[in-house]
Amino acid sequence: MQYNTQREQMVMPEYGRGIQMMVDLAVKIENREERQRCAQAIVKIMSSILPSTTSKEDEEHRLWNHLARIAHYQLDIDYPVNIVPQEEVQAHPAPLPYPMKAIKRRHYGYLVEQALDYAKTLPEGELRDAFTKSIANQMKQDLFIWNRDSMDNALVAQDIERYTDGKLNIDLDNFTFETVGESPLQRSEGGKKRKRKK
Repeated sequence: MQYNTQREQMVMPEYGRGIQMMVDLAVKIENREERQRCAQAIVKIMSSILPSTTSKEDEEHRLWNHLARIAHYQLDIDYPVNIVPQEEVQAHPAPLPYPMKAIKRRHYGYLVEQALDYAKTLPEGELRDAFTKSIANQMKQDLFIWNRDSMDNALVAQDIERYTDGKLNIDLDNFTFETVGESPLQRSEGGKKRKRKK
């Protein structure tokens, strides 16, 4: 008895080992016309295994390219569609450049730093105060997620002042932080969770 783990690994397991064995046999057929007929029969079986929801042209292109891949590009036949080269199929995409930015406090993140930089450019008034309060609540929420033991209103106020070189301040005597650990929906409903109907 032979287990699948002892057999050669399939190129496209979604078609099953039966298709893989058919393709391997087709590659070994010496007569070109017979090999062509065999390939067409295999493609018909493949279309019944994985039917496509796209147009007929797209389905044919997909199936014949899959046949070429399963055959390790060794099947010498007249393909009715353009076959994507093996090098292009196996090519790995170039790694995306990751923007490395120095973050003063990683638990707040870069977006909080950007928000504070923007807030300190605003003229004094209601908009600036409202923006600062929103940022302060977000910073406390970040502290809650990062480390609940270090969650402190005074720390948030100190960090805002430190980030903005003293241009923004939070008066803790006249400011109430929102409850942390709740979604905006729960906060808007006064912290009450919706009850599911049974």
